[in-house]
Amino acid sequence: MKVRLYEIFTSIEGEGLLYGTKTLFVRLAGCPFKCFYCDTKDAIPMNSGQQYELDEAKKMIERSLEKNTYKVNFTGGDPLAQSEAVSELARFVQLKKIPSYLESSCYDSTRFAQVLPYLDFIKIEFKTPDSEFVDSKHYSKLLENELDCLRLSVESKKVTYIKVVVSSKTELGPFKKLLKRIFQSTSKSSLAGFIIQPTYGIAEPSLEQLLSFYDEVHAYYEEVRIVPQIHKFIGAP
Repeated sequence: MKVRLYEIFTSIEGEGLLYGTKTLFVRLAGCPFKCFYCDTKDAIPMNSGQQYELDEAKKMIERSLEKNTYKVNFTGGDPLAQSEAVSELARFVQLKKIPSYLESSCYDSTRFAQVLPYLDFIKIEFKTPDSEFVDSKHYSKLLENELDCLRLSVESKKVTYIKVVVSSKTELGPFKKLLKRIFQSTSKSSLAGFIIQPTYGIAEPSLEQLLSFYDEVHAYYEEVRIVPQIHKFIGAP
């Protein structure tokens, strides 16, 4: 088995529940989709990056691990596009006694289930209709897969949190419908957090919008946080 990697590097986690932690990022090449606010466009093509034998990739990860690394983040692209390889790499990381983390759009619950046993921290990212991740005809299928991934993660008793990226294009009506589906599917006690992430550098939402989104989530779940991409403010990759 081979894996196509775009880059491996150590930096500060700038997003989500575990922001501020020293992290080894393993960026997988390739994503079948494209959000309008994507900030890793170079890693989207399925033929981007470089292909490696799995054993070689494991050695690269081992060589790249630095002292006090909090976790290994499998990101992309989208790691689920190479789910079999990610499963093997995440299992390797777990054997090193380092927590593993998945940064994915959760677009395929079957692929997600394949990777899940070898992950410690799970971020379930729900896309809003305005993200342009998929067109309107395919959005309901995407949402079903995301909800299935949430259910699988919770049932596996993983540390699970939700993230939603919002922009100035995000409308409150569809956002409220999304929240209703999410909290019909899971109990708030099963979540480790709910992160609202504003876009950066493109279609940035206003403070008024962010407060409205916050209030809508708070009605279901009090531990909601608005967390921007902190790494961009400190010049980290």
